Amino acid sequence: MYLNCHTYYSLRYGTFSEVALLEQAKECGVGQLALTDINNTSAGLNFVRRAAEFNIKPLLGIDFRNGVDACFVAIAKNNAGYMELNQFLSQHLHEKTRIPANAPAFGQAYVIYPFEKVLYHEKKEFLPHEFIGVSVQDMRRLPFSGLLKWKDRLVVQQPVTFRNKRDHNAHRLLRAIDNNTLLSKLCPTEQAPETEQMLPLPQLVAAFSDHPFILENTERLMGECHVHFDFSATRKPQNQRTYTKTVAQDVVLLEKLCQEGLPYRYPKADKAVLQRLDKELSLIKKMGFVSYFLINWDIVSEARRRGFFYVGRGSGANSIVAYILRITDVDPMELDLYFERFMNLYRANPPDFDIDFSHRDRPAMTQYIFQRFKHVALLGTYVTFKQRGVIRELGKVFGLPKGEIDRLADGQFRPQELDGMSVLVLKYGRLIMGMPNYLGIHAGGILIGDVSLHWFSATHLPPKGFPTVHFDMVIAEDVGLYKFDILGQRGLSKIQEAMAIIAQEHPERYAKVDIHDIKAFKKDPKINDLVRTAQCMGCFYVESPAMRMLLKKLRVDTYLGLVAASSIIRPGVAKSGMMREYILRHRNPGRAQERAHPVMLQIMPETYGVMVYQEDVIKVAHYFADLDLGEADVLRRGMSGKFRSRTEFQKVKDKFIANCREKGYEDSLIFEIWEQIASFAGYAFAKGHSASYAVESYQTLFLRAYFPLEYMVAVLNNGGGFYRPEHYVHEARMLGATVHPPCVNNSGEANVIHGTDIFLGLAWLRDLEALVAARIVRERNAKGRFHSLEDFMDRVPISMEQLGILIRIDAFRFTGANKHHLLWKAHLSLSRSKVAHPKLFPPKQRSFEIPEFYTTHLETAFTQMELLGFCLCSPFDLLVQRPQSQRCARDLPRFLGRHIDIYGYLVTVKSTKTHTGKRMGFATLIDRRGEVFDTVHFPPVMAAYPFRGKGIYRFYGKVVSEFGFLSIEVMKMQKQDYVQDPRYADMKTTTKRRAIKDREKEERT
Repeated sequence: MYLNCHTYYSLRYGTFSEVALLEQAKECGVGQLALTDINNTSAGLNFVRRAAEFNIKPLLGIDFRNGVDACFVAIAKNNAGYMELNQFLSQHLHEKTRIPANAPAFGQAYVIYPFEKVLYHEKKEFLPHEFIGVSVQDMRRLPFSGLLKWKDRLVVQQPVTFRNKRDHNAHRLLRAIDNNTLLSKLCPTEQAPETEQMLPLPQLVAAFSDHPFILENTERLMGECHVHFDFSATRKPQNQRTYTKTVAQDVVLLEKLCQEGLPYRYPKADKAVLQRLDKELSLIKKMGFVSYFLINWDIVSEARRRGFFYVGRGSGANSIVAYILRITDVDPMELDLYFERFMNLYRANPPDFDIDFSHRDRPAMTQYIFQRFKHVALLGTYVTFKQRGVIRELGKVFGLPKGEIDRLADGQFRPQELDGMSVLVLKYGRLIMGMPNYLGIHAGGILIGDVSLHWFSATHLPPKGFPTVHFDMVIAEDVGLYKFDILGQRGLSKIQEAMAIIAQEHPERYAKVDIHDIKAFKKDPKINDLVRTAQCMGCFYVESPAMRMLLKKLRVDTYLGLVAASSIIRPGVAKSGMMREYILRHRNPGRAQERAHPVMLQIMPETYGVMVYQEDVIKVAHYFADLDLGEADVLRRGMSGKFRSRTEFQKVKDKFIANCREKGYEDSLIFEIWEQIASFAGYAFAKGHSASYAVESYQTLFLRAYFPLEYMVAVLNNGGGFYRPEHYVHEARMLGATVHPPCVNNSGEANVIHGTDIFLGLAWLRDLEALVAARIVRERNAKGRFHSLEDFMDRVPISMEQLGILIRIDAFRFTGANKHHLLWKAHLSLSRSKVAHPKLFPPKQRSFEIPEFYTTHLETAFTQMELLGFCLCSPFDLLVQRPQSQRCARDLPRFLGRHIDIYGYLVTVKSTKTHTGKRMGFATLIDRRGEVFDTVHFPPVMAAYPFRGKGIYRFYGKVVSEFGFLSIEVMKMQKQDYVQDPRYADMKTTTKRRAIKDREKEERT
């Protein structure tokens, strides 16, 4: 009887979920109802999926509105009708046009016009599929409306938006947020009346008892509507089913591609390779995933044709077929990758392929996919109201001052000190916390369907410009739509740009480089030495302090060791305490025989009986607890956080424990193993995934080993990495580069390298407009280098403000003139026009008498800090007092077990919490020689001596070693002061100049 029900996917309007709607319908004795969210279809699939649990017949429709102005409600007669509605809504969402007052002539859907709208528009004619909706409130006016003559057109339209008064309050808050207005000023027309609630069925029937034909019309309409989606375990995939024209042709093509690609990957394919290939092909065909592999092959083949770099990751990297098709670069035979993680007969879903492209190439590949395949859309996601955001939004709605909002959002308050309005903000914040706020886009998911994706949902058009469905990846998998992950990654951009720089700077060496020759890289002692010594700054996935620490502890110097390290570093392994145990067993293999359970050691000999990869969950569940592969995969999916039925997961957990007890294992062992499995939740990598990461790590390590400066320029030009850009500049200097500030004659918009000279890009200047930087480079490329400041002003249109930035950073140093001199000259030349314009015939420049100026290196350093964010000299040169200790990182070995006094420039700090909830930290610093060292700050020290931003700190602490990795357990520290900025120091110019010259002379001696 309910044809107009809203959930909280009626964004910033509805107040509860589709499941809550079904629960309430069951309580009210309702046997069928229609979900009709406002201009949204996010909840539709899950509403249908869950309805059977409540013994309710689900109907689907859409409440078409312009803002809150209701136009009409449309109910799908069947799935084709639902697609018809989705197409109509999508057109308006894409084009951002208004919904018309009159619905189109839908072929497979009913239209219900609200009672008020029929009267307002004086609608006199109705098509066979059109009805008039009457709510309980409208019944009082019906006899006087003149609409009773449309006896067979009247149906019940009792909107459902709230369950109770509390929901109505939440609704009003959502509407105030949406309108960006104070709650007290929210217009009544912008909110729904509190009467939009679901009444128990007998009460609803009683309300329409004077006109029973309305109930009969409603029953008849609902009885003619049937929507079905298959959510069963035996459902067929809804992805594009064939790549060619038929399944048979797909199979022939896949087998042909494998035979053609086999010699490239395995020049001497042995029996084991051929058996593995046959086994995989057989299962791929049996599971119906042939087209899925061919579509991925098509995508990467196009990328290679365009010269794009890519990396194939995910569980699909466990596949030899994927390796031969060049979807991935991971050899599953070399790594003994577990095939059942990639696919087994119990899995309904295909393997997961994450294909990473350069962030610059990804848009082009996404465009290609939309053009190449017929039924394509991006996968949606829901951006929900989070705590801080809710408090800020509600603070504005209740009219709190900004300071009070900041205090509440940051949690800097005591509850007993809050006033009534602040209490309301926190109270009502809990009402809307977790509700969807707006529709977003999945990080990389693309759906390629066998039918139009409007069969499942409407689409909207976000700023990226690609149609995006209204549902997320979980419900997509439930209905049989499996995403293709097309991701953007800056690591690949760095490799790509580094290769382009090498081609330009060293064409002969470039011709001999094959960046995809991973087999050669794995055997290269120079590369493996970088891994062993953790000299990995700028290298993909291995440059962080934690990874650097782990590599040293493990003494990793092989590709296989790096594969393991890539997964061990993940929180799942660390949280379980097995990271430390793995290190101990790795350094002392005999320990595994003593500590590991024989079955665990037999299952995972390569990792010393320690669970490291996602596959290990399947192996342990299958071999240790005798679960079948289907149950083991339920366990793995449940741990990854991509699972629907927690009931099913609990059943598998119970069976795991029961089976282990039957096998005679002690409860202490059973629950220890279970805790290790549980710690993997959402964090562990598949081994193939780790191997893919390690491949990219080796490519970047190769570039760092043989083309270090070119690679550092590529790193800087692509957003840096784990650290701030200044530290990659520092690393380039440590590798032999001379780093220059921006120059109008040598710099590009990005950084450039000439030999060992690196010129920072014009775009690095904080306040320089991008248009100006592009204009300078374009003019120089077209007409040659600039010869003087006057020549520059004659050729480049630029304001005094922008020109001043270039002069202050010394971008005209090729002139040999002091920058203060140039600033005076620029001001005098531009005193009238304010902007320099190119001249057709360069005028004769006036000569001005300007006094001699002097610039100190301290002034230069502080100007660089202002304009670049860091200085190009050593920060130790800026200290008020010289370091009183000369100890450096290279002194740590001889101070092992003793105390040391050392100075360091802060690189990064990682704050964490102990098991008791107290804050502690780990810091990475650079000493005065430019070498890196690490410190540990336990809670008492962290509380007494907090870090106060970047700068130089003096530390006193004890040098300790853990598995050969040296660090300092800090006992106390003090931040060191920089000299006063000489540009603004409160002293006379002559005095300042003399003092600075004396200091520089003293430093030189």
